[in-house]
Amino acid sequence: HNVILNYNKSEECAKNVERELKKLGCTVDIFKADVSKKEEAESLIKFAINKYGRIDVLVNNAGISQTKLFTEITDEDWQNMISNNLNSAFYCTREAVKNMIHNKNGLVVNISSIWGVTGASMEVHYSTAKSGLIGFTKALAKELGPSNIRVNAIAPGIIDTDMCKEYSAEEKEKIKEEIPLEKIGTAENIAKCIKWLIEDDYVTGEVISINGGWY
Repeated sequence: HNVILNYNKSEECAKNVERELKKLGCTVDIFKADVSKKEEAESLIKFAINKYGRIDVLVNNAGISQTKLFTEITDEDWQNMISNNLNSAFYCTREAVKNMIHNKNGLVVNISSIWGVTGASMEVHYSTAKSGLIGFTKALAKELGPSNIRVNAIAPGIIDTDMCKEYSAEEKEKIKEEIPLEKIGTAENIAKCIKWLIEDDYVTGEVISINGGWY
């Protein structure tokens, strides 16, 4: 696949990944868009279509997190969470599936969370947005199935990414004790599942939990 890697604030990280993939012989572009904003999300999708003529796979993985008592969540906190974690997927997908419907082929993968399945104390707004992605996935899979477009979600447990930086080493150890496999997941665990979903042609409307048995 030709890869278009979008970033909002992590330009240097995006450039590093671009360099790594080009060393492997991949065709890669990086693009800057805040996909929580409709116009910028649409500009990303239009860039892809203008360059390659089609979109085969869309991975909606933009997201932020915040730990806060429900009674202390501000209007701004709520809107920011919904915009980044749910609206971004809506904007990108709405624009991309127009092209997929025309081609009678496509795959959308939405990155939800274990908390979208079970809910998390002190993360009500995050859990709401991530559970919204699950409903979005299931409904859209039914609607787009006749066009040969598959829509799936992945619900990771705790994964070793920047979102984990708020946990101390001691807190991470306590979490590991709760996980049957006694370890924190990696981005590669999630990427392997996305790769399988790309290769398969008969899975749609599913929410795949990757959490080491935590749930």
